[in-house]
Amino acid sequence: MKRSIILAERAAGLSLRLIAALNLIFVIAFVVALLIATSRADAQDDIACSGENLMAQMQRDDPALLERIRAEAEQVANGDALLWRVEKDDTEPSYLFGTMHMSDPRVVSLPSRAQAAFDEASTVVIETTDVLDQSKMMAAMLSDPGLMMFTDETTLFSLLSAQDRASVEAALASRGIPPASVAKMKPWMIAAMVALPACELARKTAGAPVLDLELANSAKAAGKDLAGLESVADQLGAMASLPMEFHLRGLVDTLALGDRVDDVIETMIVLYLDEKTGMFWPFLRAALPSQDEDDGGYAAFEETMVTARNRTMAERSGPFLDKGAAFVAVGALHLPGEDGLVALLRDAGYRVEAVE
Repeated sequence: MKRSIILAERAAGLSLRLIAALNLIFVIAFVVALLIATSRADAQDDIACSGENLMAQMQRDDPALLERIRAEAEQVANGDALLWRVEKDDTEPSYLFGTMHMSDPRVVSLPSRAQAAFDEASTVVIETTDVLDQSKMMAAMLSDPGLMMFTDETTLFSLLSAQDRASVEAALASRGIPPASVAKMKPWMIAAMVALPACELARKTAGAPVLDLELANSAKAAGKDLAGLESVADQLGAMASLPMEFHLRGLVDTLALGDRVDDVIETMIVLYLDEKTGMFWPFLRAALPSQDEDDGGYAAFEETMVTARNRTMAERSGPFLDKGAAFVAVGALHLPGEDGLVALLRDAGYRVEAVE
């Protein structure tokens, strides 16, 4: 495998799981904007995106690797669609749609068939509606500051080795973030500031809506009912509950990736636009090999950030699907797999089919 494809060494897989986790949490899109706005006065809204599609690099430099990724993705259940029709006897059809919590214009523009499904719906359901009320969101965040900040004598740097501390401080300073200004933040909060491209952060800071928020605003404007499946506390709590070592290692390794994170996010966007949700994890595993597949941090990540939340979303979406004419929009990484939302809804007795 060529070095142009391998973005980092042994621990890179952990950092990319953290990046994926950030894309699984809707509310983090708003936390990121808040953190950047308060810690970087020089944020601009005209930063050009520069990431490259790593799948195209693989096609050129290592087509055999790309074929292996595609072969693995083909084995992922329900990994080839973003829009799914959900039906039950005696109710109007509902739809399940996979989003990406990004403000990239390519992502925010709905495919025509998804737009048609949205227009038909009488109820729109997103991951959380708490973000629509900034005061409510801030109150939820401040009600348990320990989710985001160290509330005792601990600091981020007191938990790092001397070597990791030096590398983290240097990486933060290079991004215009004074290390002292974030010393009391939990490592996942800082990772949220550095695990997305500068152009995406600039758009968020300037107020550009992510796809989920655009859907919510459109629903309100059209007079549709609007509901959420989780709360801010649910989402922040899920992230904060992961082992501290997972977060520390993820922060160090994400910072080490530097601008190469842009390439990973661009690749994920391309896969999303191609509706290849089943290729997300095979791509990350192949492009960023790791030796920590079986460690406790990853097991906790998979259960907490993906599997458990899938079960919660499936259960809480039930009443809306039973009523019919609902448009349920959640992060696309929640849809595929044997434990994904599509499979769970089928297990619950719904007929779920991809909309071509």
